[in-house]
Amino acid sequence: MDDKDDDNPLNMRVAIVVAILATFMGICKVKDDNINQAMQQTQANKVDHWSFYQARNIREEVANAAIVQLKLSRAGRPQAAQAAYDEAIASYTKLAADQKRKKEELKAQAEQDDKDYNALNFKDDQFDLSDAMLAIAIALLAITTLTKQRWLFWLSMVPTAFGVFMGLCGLLGWGFHPSALMALLS
Repeated sequence: MDDKDDDNPLNMRVAIVVAILATFMGICKVKDDNINQAMQQTQANKVDHWSFYQARNIREEVANAAIVQLKLSRAGRPQAAQAAYDEAIASYTKLAADQKRKKEELKAQAEQDDKDYNALNFKDDQFDLSDAMLAIAIALLAITTLTKQRWLFWLSMVPTAFGVFMGLCGLLGWGFHPSALMALLS
């Protein structure tokens, strides 16, 4: 490289922009990784809650089946024996109601997990777009350095601006989300 390249203001601009973008991308990457971990945990929680929901549902159905069997068995028994059946029926009725209540709580938790996952995915999409746009910008900046074309530097500012904007959306909780673009990339 000759001394002329060292004094090239275009190369200095490119170097500064690349350094700033790499730093910004690093900050966004840390936040994005934390969001991905939270998404994985939320997904695991949702699966667990739906599994426990199914277990509670089975317990409720078994209790209800036992109630039916006890009621059928109670019919035609002497009055003295019916009291024991009534006690068992009351016990299983209480168990079925308890399982139904717990099942509904688990359903609400699983549905909340799904909402939490979707909210995290919204932010993850913002960081993914930021990362993609900034990678394109850095590639254009590298070509700018090789070709020394000023117009290419200014063209690279388009994905730079959008990438920084999307990163700020993720970092600051702004609600911008280009759904059509995300659907295209999904």
